[in-house]
Amino acid sequence: MNRAYTPSDTIAAISSNLPYLRRYARALTGSQSSGDTFAAATLEAILEDLSVVSDGPDPKVGLFHAFHRVWSSAGAPVGEPDTRFSAIAQSHMADLTPNTREALLLQVIEGFSPTEIADIMDTGVNDVVTLIDTAVAEMHASVSGRVMIIEDEAIIALDIASIVREMGHDVTGIAATRAEAVELAKRERPDLILADVQLADRSSGIDAVNDILKMLADVPVIFITAFPERLLTGERPEPAFLISKPYIEEQIRSAVSQAMFFASTETLNAS
Repeated sequence: MNRAYTPSDTIAAISSNLPYLRRYARALTGSQSSGDTFAAATLEAILEDLSVVSDGPDPKVGLFHAFHRVWSSAGAPVGEPDTRFSAIAQSHMADLTPNTREALLLQVIEGFSPTEIADIMDTGVNDVVTLIDTAVAEMHASVSGRVMIIEDEAIIALDIASIVREMGHDVTGIAATRAEAVELAKRERPDLILADVQLADRSSGIDAVNDILKMLADVPVIFITAFPERLLTGERPEPAFLISKPYIEEQIRSAVSQAMFFASTETLNAS
């Protein structure tokens, strides 16, 4: 039996999960502006009828289900690219099997179970499993490249490096501070950056990434942080890929595969 949620419960659940819906919407549609547009349209639909969220087993599932219905009814489009990186992402999405990336994002990045994804996408659990397996195969087989890691905790840095190498990518090095990160990027250009936010000398991984991007434009970045809400404010360009600590290995694998898949340029080596 589903729990009965009061309007105040539902609104509170929507508010607390809105940053994550925006993260998902941006990753799914390929641009921040397009993702925000569909997130706003979803909120409008919910305000007209709160039951689409409150009548289900979980308000968060209901929120993402409402988004799915809004996005799907519009033809599951991608938006106008707001950066060259977005344009690359969108051109790659056209080659994916329909619905596969949606299922993968919902499971690995947003943490929904196959049963919850089936509810969100209005499909069967077996179909969800097939979609996820297909997405993983298509993305893992795409490209390989050079990955730079900005992380001050040695055990975490080594774990991430091990995951990345097992996927077939090269690791250019590990930097524990902002200054080390900039110098490492100068020595060897990365195809992808994985960055923590708070570094050893109290410097910022965000500042380190911004310094690097001034030198090397259009390098995709994955932030791995215990404070994801600090990067999901809507007040600045937001990362396309954001993983919360503590992470699981599949989150790293999925985000790296997607970032490499969508940022394929002349610097990436075809598998």
